[in-house]
Amino acid sequence: MPNPLSADRVRAIEARMEAIRERTLTLVAPLDWATLRRQHIPILSPMVWDLGHIGQFEEMWLSQAAGGRGPLVEGYQTMFDAVLHPRPTREKLALPADRARLMEYLGRAREAALAALHAPSEGADPSILADGLVFELVAEHEEQHQETILQLLQVLGDRGRDDVPYVPPLRRPLPEPRDVRPGQVEVPGGSFLMGHAGPGFSYDNERETHEVDVPTFRIDRFPATCGEFAEFVEDGGYGRRELWSKAGWAWREETGSVAPRNWSRTGDGWSVRFMDRRVPLPGSKPVVHVTYFEAEAYARFAGRRLPTEAEWEKAARFDPATGDTRRWPWGDTPPTPRRANVDQLAFEPADIGAYPEGASPCGAEQMIGDVWEWTASDFTAYPGFRAHPYAEYSEVFFGDEYKVLRGGSWATRPAVARATFRNWDYPIRSQIFAGFRCAADG
Repeated sequence: MPNPLSADRVRAIEARMEAIRERTLTLVAPLDWATLRRQHIPILSPMVWDLGHIGQFEEMWLSQAAGGRGPLVEGYQTMFDAVLHPRPTREKLALPADRARLMEYLGRAREAALAALHAPSEGADPSILADGLVFELVAEHEEQHQETILQLLQVLGDRGRDDVPYVPPLRRPLPEPRDVRPGQVEVPGGSFLMGHAGPGFSYDNERETHEVDVPTFRIDRFPATCGEFAEFVEDGGYGRRELWSKAGWAWREETGSVAPRNWSRTGDGWSVRFMDRRVPLPGSKPVVHVTYFEAEAYARFAGRRLPTEAEWEKAARFDPATGDTRRWPWGDTPPTPRRANVDQLAFEPADIGAYPEGASPCGAEQMIGDVWEWTASDFTAYPGFRAHPYAEYSEVFFGDEYKVLRGGSWATRPAVARATFRNWDYPIRSQIFAGFRCAADG
């Protein structure tokens, strides 16, 4: 069939795919095969499975759906199917036997994908080719798995484990700390347009744009910091039943948690580990690796609450001066290193106040990057939702089991860290790079 994409668009997509793959391989390059092959914790796959899944997803959507080819390796489509094989079972699969075979498969899948990019099949569904939708789907899928891999790299070197801590092969410096006044900012009441309106790629759960009325409320200017959370810890917050929901208290009793996942008691104080670095508690950095239940309990301790998803998005995107909803807190252009800590290479959150140029119209800062932020909302469909191009991305997860997180983290790639992107997870999860900010009624 005639290629619906211009030559310039094809070149841009090819360059984007190659840059993403280079980042994936750079992240795992320091690791030996045993580390890649091992399932270090049950809720995260062996990295070999993640890498094979990246290749198989690319093969399924580009080589097969867009290019009309058959499977490259018999059995891979089922082996790397996330629905058929839950995470705790993946180590026992007949995964590629060595690094060479894994890299060979990734290379073959990429070769077939690029062939489909340059010459789509006559039988390809035009709706997945329009404006390169399926190519961006595959690109963002790999970027999301890079963050999953980084979650596992953070686990390496946890106390009580025999893994060697991950040493990042490169690091981007963060801005110098600034003296800032935390506090809250007010978001005026009224309706705003929530959801992704385009242009550009979005997942089905970000659509359709719809009007939401949100009463006046206040929201923290910055994410909650390690220093603020330490006050909760030292005040016995983990032992105060009245601060926890019924489900949250059951989690705390079952796990025996007394502090966030990456904290350790050091003498009279606490230290925090970011990949290969353990540092004294950095009071001005956002707290990270907290569960929804920990965030919820802290909010009660502070006399506030977690924001709803609609409140979070309005605080991030709505401009009361114009009545418009921006694409990003600062405007309609993507993140830069002066506006947000995204794109993985910092390997930790920045201090609060590091990105004044990234402030939203209401004055909230660092709503994009640093840490995902838990909201009080369940993961449900927007009005007019239609699953596309496949139901297994969003629709099968809708319900009250999952809580929504917004804003991206330092480990999120810029394209994924858009202000409408909806992440979701179980409220007990702490391996994600998650923090929070509090809200209060106006």
